[in-house]
Amino acid sequence: MNITRIYGLFLRHFYLITRSFPRILDLIYWPSIQITLWGFISNFFAEHSSYYSGAVGVILSCAILYDFLFRSSISYNMMFLEEIWSRNFTNLFIAPIKISEIISALTLTAIFRTMIGFVPAVLIAIPLFNVSVFKLGLPLLFLLMSLYIFGISLGLLVTAGLIRFGPSFENIAWASLFFLAPLGCIYYPIEILPEILQIIAKVLPLVHIFEEMRNILINDLVNFYNLLTGFFLTLIYFIISVIVFYLAYFGAKKRGTLINIGE
Repeated sequence: MNITRIYGLFLRHFYLITRSFPRILDLIYWPSIQITLWGFISNFFAEHSSYYSGAVGVILSCAILYDFLFRSSISYNMMFLEEIWSRNFTNLFIAPIKISEIISALTLTAIFRTMIGFVPAVLIAIPLFNVSVFKLGLPLLFLLMSLYIFGISLGLLVTAGLIRFGPSFENIAWASLFFLAPLGCIYYPIEILPEILQIIAKVLPLVHIFEEMRNILINDLVNFYNLLTGFFLTLIYFIISVIVFYLAYFGAKKRGTLINIGE
């Protein structure tokens, strides 16, 4: 891989973001509004639920981490969609740049876009609701890394769908994470689900990630099994998503449909 080409593609999206106030506002506005909304909801549940009575802010912390995951995936999808909307999609793939370099550059840019929304949301929660995800300590880095890799994996799968099916697949880009949210057990323990759904949910890294987050905040304990299981599952999903992306790309290239996606 060529670092210069990766950096060049990163700069393209970096300037698209930083030179556009509406883009920056969009990245900051929605996470901040969502965290404020869930802050008031979490305050209510903390006062009326025995499950959360010992850990005020658990629901809000779940919301913050879920938004981080959501932004990671959507940021990746948005960069591909912007290439389609600007009719630059074909140019991207006929340029002398490898697929691995495109994936690397967009992965690097996605974390930049994600942090623009994540940091203000975290800072708002501290003075407004006295809730800080930093109370998770060092495991927070592990949880964020797992969520980011999984978000990128979903982004790659959706992007593969865009390459395979074209812009008509765009709606899936917005809905992908909402499909997984009920099984991800983001705001509740896995025992809430019916037994058959629990079996399915356990193969999702979200269950282990958010279960461990609640475990740390409520019990003040770290379960390394959950941390490692969540992390290794995200790696498996990432490998699968890269393979699916390559298959979609070479399939579209063979059919000659790649050139029509941006038209």
